[in-house]
Amino acid sequence: MEKFKRNKEDRVLSIRDLNISFETAGGVVKAIRGVRMDLFKGETIAIVGESGSGKSVTVKTIMGIMAANGKIESGTINYTFTNEKGERETVDMTKLSQKEIRYRFNGKHIAMVFQDPMTSLDPTMTIGKQITEGMMLHLHLTREEANQRAIKLLTDVGIENPEKRFKQYPHQLSGGMRQRVVIAIALACDPDILICDEPTTALDVTIQAKILELIKKIQQEKELSVIYITHDLGVVAKVADYVDVMYAGRIIEKGNINEVFYDPRHPYTWGLLASMPDTDTNSKRLFAIPGTPPNLLEEIVGDAFAPRNPFALAIDYKAEPPMFNVGGQHRVASWLCDPRAPKIDPPEQLQERLIRMRAETGMSVVNEKEGA
Repeated sequence: MEKFKRNKEDRVLSIRDLNISFETAGGVVKAIRGVRMDLFKGETIAIVGESGSGKSVTVKTIMGIMAANGKIESGTINYTFTNEKGERETVDMTKLSQKEIRYRFNGKHIAMVFQDPMTSLDPTMTIGKQITEGMMLHLHLTREEANQRAIKLLTDVGIENPEKRFKQYPHQLSGGMRQRVVIAIALACDPDILICDEPTTALDVTIQAKILELIKKIQQEKELSVIYITHDLGVVAKVADYVDVMYAGRIIEKGNINEVFYDPRHPYTWGLLASMPDTDTNSKRLFAIPGTPPNLLEEIVGDAFAPRNPFALAIDYKAEPPMFNVGGQHRVASWLCDPRAPKIDPPEQLQERLIRMRAETGMSVVNEKEGA
């Protein structure tokens, strides 16, 4: 697939106007507000944002593992896959029970790698048994066939002495090896979609790089569609084709990696990029976005980011901004992108960084948008 070109026939996931709320002791939390997202075959989307922005809730809903107090208020999650008859089928996951999603799709079609491998692995079961049980259920393999496939998977994810590790328990492996085992379990039934929820946060930098390279290698070999959930923009730069920036349960900026990274338009995205550590900057202080995210128990009037936005306009406190088309595949929910709005430049610290980033890659924002 040509980079940044999308063919409608290759769309595997289409989320439209998704609204999710949670009933709590303090009231109803509107956690997801009108999320729209597409995922195509073989591409990687990164969902970024602060903790509590709605990243994990969105993808856990796809997996049918929403909390008991959660409720899908409206919207659709259309998943297109090849069924047992070899036919292309589209299913709205919001119409299925969580039990049906887990039985029909989890592992077999959609798999997830969680942040902490020790919460994913059963400490009382051997590594081999944890990898093979899904194969035997979904692929109807014999024990011997599943064992052989599991050992090959352990080899594929870079684990040495796979026959020995096959018989061991999670506590006998290092953190990096445990995460590789979790990836092997996720890939055991050849899913179409792999969801990675902060897959390298608990690992040191060296192991982190190896895990990211591993996922990228396997994705290319199997034409997997991958969703990364992360707050680490350094990870995004290494792995993503497309980026969805979330804030207060809504996607507020989206586009291909070059559009969002080298030509960000939303003040929140400016803040995220400016707060990344940078050894080349002349500034002695690390930028931080002022304030805290809004309380989603309370009704949001206008732009949810307005109280933290030093560039907020009067209308930001009155009306929620629509998604503005700023060229190419780039969409931004900010009144600053309205043609009538005053021209506001990113903070000087970020402008310097963007100039360096563009120079290092030799890319032109104008050319990227014209070629999109």
